Amino acid sequence: MTDGTDILPSLTRRHFFSRCAMGLGGIALASLLSERKLFGATPEPVANPMAPRPPHFKPRAKNVIYLFMAGGPSQLELFDYKPRLIELNGQPIPQSFIEGKRFAFMGSSHGTKLLGTRRQFRQHGRCGAWVSELFPHTASIVDDITLVHSCAANLFNHAPAKLFMNTGSGQFGRPSMGAWVTYGIGSESRDLPGFVVLQSGPRGPRGGAVNWGSGFLPTSYQGVPLRGSGDPILDLGNPTGVSTARQRQTFDAIRDLNLKRAVETGDPEINTRIAAYEMAYRMQTSAPELIDLSGETKATLDSYGVEPGKPSFARNCLLARRLVERGVRFVQLYHTNWDSHGGPGENLQGDFEKVCRDVDQAQAALVKDLKGRGLLDETLVIWGGEFGRTPMGENRDTTGRNHHIDAFTMWFAGGGVKAGYVLGQTDELGFNPVDDRCHVHDIHATILHLLGLEHTRLTFRFQGRDFRLTDVHGQVIHKMAA
Repeated sequence: MTDGTDILPSLTRRHFFSRCAMGLGGIALASLLSERKLFGATPEPVANPMAPRPPHFKPRAKNVIYLFMAGGPSQLELFDYKPRLIELNGQPIPQSFIEGKRFAFMGSSHGTKLLGTRRQFRQHGRCGAWVSELFPHTASIVDDITLVHSCAANLFNHAPAKLFMNTGSGQFGRPSMGAWVTYGIGSESRDLPGFVVLQSGPRGPRGGAVNWGSGFLPTSYQGVPLRGSGDPILDLGNPTGVSTARQRQTFDAIRDLNLKRAVETGDPEINTRIAAYEMAYRMQTSAPELIDLSGETKATLDSYGVEPGKPSFARNCLLARRLVERGVRFVQLYHTNWDSHGGPGENLQGDFEKVCRDVDQAQAALVKDLKGRGLLDETLVIWGGEFGRTPMGENRDTTGRNHHIDAFTMWFAGGGVKAGYVLGQTDELGFNPVDDRCHVHDIHATILHLLGLEHTRLTFRFQGRDFRLTDVHGQVIHKMAA
């Protein structure tokens, strides 16, 4: 048999192949599922960039729910009980603690005084973990979580610190942890994005979308924010007068054009474009079903503190459970504002109490609900902010604390971590870790490890270098693992 130029002399070989790609879009789309080359030419794009992929080794967790407390919650008001700091309230901090240190709003901190908490602490559960009166519901789950008191970061201003906690770098352009995870192992959800972001509180987190961006990874892996009220995604529904059949024809035509271009260029971003159109089409059904809570029992809604029709952190926690039930790999909840410097709207009296009430009941209910449904063993729940708060107070009109990167508290539940365990200890003032220091890079390495990913092997070549979430750092915190 002769080649295409003999069969159709009016066409060049290139035009023939192009028309085949356009006219046989269904065949081309089916062929994308294999790893062979289309027409023996350019590398064939993958049909679904989010298709599940095997991890490096057997995972302990399948999904992640990351409860991000944007602004830096004060560990000294919540989890890290320091009787000596209370005793020394109002005294100058010893210079040995602050020599060479920098703080966001306190200069060298000369003249600042120690601030003991006014909150009452009690030990809870079989593990005897200390939790303050501000978190009565969270206190009820201490036997299901690992508390880490010795976390440490590098950057003390909000936007770069959030970037660092989410991407392993304070520089723009790096992929977020959720993007790395979905790049590494894909997602089990066909009808929802693999990485979903939910927000609550008075405003969004400083830094915005770069905290859940894909950086130099294909944009398929970036987080998709869902709105707290109304349509979960703007313009998700069809415009007036556009039928489902007509929309499907439009999508098919666009897909065929994209397939043609993908065959010609091998550009992986075109795969993202194709997948995004198909996902948007499926989400017209899946997204409204996700946010419809009418099937949840009144007992479940009450346990979270959900008020029907009202956006809140509580509602987002319930949606997070529903998302992992539907196979979504990485769900991140941002709640503001934990920035407790003192002053209007940011003090450690009424303002801090309010933000604690916003999250306490729902985060405890989430852990209990996942456990009751048999999902906690395979879902890693993470709680924490970008840094903590200083043992010194700030010189403002009302009580507050400055940013502190040397020691702060996070907690983890399910997904292969120990239950009822306290890791790390800080000095008597809560300024520095005295054992088991857990740097952000170590935390990232551990999260990937629990998902079956070796952090030194999860890399992406960009501008001549192999990048990874942990950069050139990070040690797995094996003491956390069950």
